[in-house]
Amino acid sequence: METLRKSDFWYDLPEDRIAQTPADPRDASRLLIYRRDTGTVEHKIFRDVADELRAGDVLVVNRTRVLPARLYVRTANGGAAEVLLLKRLSLDEWEVLVRPGKKCRVGARLTVNEALSLEVRSVTESGERIVKFFYTGAFEDALARAGTVPLPPYIRQKLSDPERYQTVYARETGSAAAPTAGLHFTPELLERIRAKGVEVAEVLLHVGLGTFRPVKEENVLDHKMHAEYYEVSEEAAAIVNRAKREGRRIVCVGTTSVRTLETVADERGFLHACKGNTEIFIYPPYRFKCVDALITNFHLPESTLLMLVSALSSREEMLRVYKIAVEEGYRFFSFGDAMMIV
Repeated sequence: METLRKSDFWYDLPEDRIAQTPADPRDASRLLIYRRDTGTVEHKIFRDVADELRAGDVLVVNRTRVLPARLYVRTANGGAAEVLLLKRLSLDEWEVLVRPGKKCRVGARLTVNEALSLEVRSVTESGERIVKFFYTGAFEDALARAGTVPLPPYIRQKLSDPERYQTVYARETGSAAAPTAGLHFTPELLERIRAKGVEVAEVLLHVGLGTFRPVKEENVLDHKMHAEYYEVSEEAAAIVNRAKREGRRIVCVGTTSVRTLETVADERGFLHACKGNTEIFIYPPYRFKCVDALITNFHLPESTLLMLVSALSSREEMLRVYKIAVEEGYRFFSFGDAMMIV
């Protein structure tokens, strides 16, 4: 196989194309439709996605909810640091990202407030910290009072309503970032989609460090994905498997839903209920086993997410489509516009 380079996935993006605020209402964002069979591109509004979905389609969504995962702490000598919760390891232990790391060596005790503190227990190979929390009452309550929802670093405006960084179907708390393709849906749009005869299946993938970690190696195959926790229920597996047997489309909302299904699917594209951690890394060429179409946002240059969407067509085609999106004034990244690949 020819070497796949990180730089092969670079594209130019003017800074003013990076969305700083979400669309209002949610489904008023723009929607680019890319048709793989003809290579054509169409421009619509996101609520038109209901017209693109067919009776019998299965729409797969990720029900994860973003943690109030950003904590501002004080060190023993009064210094300030920032802690970002990434993954729960046990009742009281978490894997976290700390800035600046030099203030938070093994043994350091960090204080959030009188009800919540933590101690650094170890440092991972890639520089994350394993910490133990100490708290009064329930941990979730202490975290809810002290933490804030972390926005990506390229969003510099404060979010007036933190719920706008949650999907309307978010139910199970555990992510360090939102599955942003789902931010465009409203309850009314989902009801309209269901009324059309589209089934909605919920899976779970808690978004972790992979969202924040850039690809550092020039050879893409040398990049290691960070493990993320997933669950596929008996109900979700049954909905997808029934559709696969009947030749109906599986349409994923977001790359997290894609990664969950492709982790669990067998060679024929059928699922079995399970839970675990996935490190699946999808890049071209890749044969999708389960997923037929994707609703997604526009992703960062050289990111694993751009590599995943490129695998649905080709690197060259996706970069061509992204160039069109830039020229047409689409808004990019977490609060940006959407794209549907069919």
